[in-house]
Amino acid sequence: MKPRIIYGPILSRRLGRSLGIDVIKRGETKKNCNFDCVYCQLGHVDKMVSRPEDAKGIVTTEEVVEGLKNYHRKVEDLDYITFSGTCEPTLNLNLGEMIREIKNISDLPVCVITNSSLMGEEKVRDNLKNADLVVATLVSGNEKTFKAINRPVEGIKLEEIIEGLKALKKLDGPKLAIEVMFIGSSKEYPVNTTDEEIDKLIEVLTAIDPDEIEVLTTSRPPAEDFIVPVPDSRLKEIAQKFDESFGRHRVRLVLKGLKRKRSSIQHENLVDEVYDLILRRPCTFKQTSSSLDIDETDLLPIIGNLLAEGRIIEIESKNGKYYRAT
Repeated sequence: MKPRIIYGPILSRRLGRSLGIDVIKRGETKKNCNFDCVYCQLGHVDKMVSRPEDAKGIVTTEEVVEGLKNYHRKVEDLDYITFSGTCEPTLNLNLGEMIREIKNISDLPVCVITNSSLMGEEKVRDNLKNADLVVATLVSGNEKTFKAINRPVEGIKLEEIIEGLKALKKLDGPKLAIEVMFIGSSKEYPVNTTDEEIDKLIEVLTAIDPDEIEVLTTSRPPAEDFIVPVPDSRLKEIAQKFDESFGRHRVRLVLKGLKRKRSSIQHENLVDEVYDLILRRPCTFKQTSSSLDIDETDLLPIIGNLLAEGRIIEIESKNGKYYRAT
């Protein structure tokens, strides 16, 4: 069974249009992850993975190479080939070999989007060293807040993640970008937007010394309904503090409504492409149409059939109606 290789926009001004590679086979499990983040757009993790050896449906290097050869010719104007999707890509210990093989058949830069959970392991950092860019998540410099937001499987420690990120940055390898997902809450719950949290993040990020820092908040329906987006005004305040500490050229502020360039896609199976996109990340009707360059009149019956078959469901949020895979 081939891995899903899904084309779609990445939420970053840095990546632009990206061909995403999901290193888990279709139908094996909904999600392989060692985090159960409160803000996750894919919902809860039914059973968290403790070690890479426990991950289900891991694809091989050969499957990724075959899929890439067959797919990347269908899409024009790509900026990156990206490992991301419905699982944590560093759980696949073939990742380093995959990156090397991709570079033998494509001139596009390779990015890995990771939750940073395994960054403390040398073999994981070794797998990442041949990437061109690593986008790593770090939500807090405090252990208590980190555990409350990311809800890691037992045994993962924030201190080891931070030390691993510092070690990765010292390698003669990829650029390192840190993505800080800021959250708000409609009830009493630890969040990472207080002045104390920001000061600690600045301290930790100074020690890591990343090439870029991305400031953003939730936009799609989160796993927990009490999680809410951080207002733009507060995000701008946080970005300003980061600007003062790291320089404006290293800080990227992502706000809702960022427009992206369109690309030309040669479609083969619209139903599969629509489902794969929604499987990877919940989307509104217009986001699905725009991401895949599908006319809305053609998309409407596809969405209707996927809903009728129970493959996707509708989710209401403050930002509108989203479709999420079941």
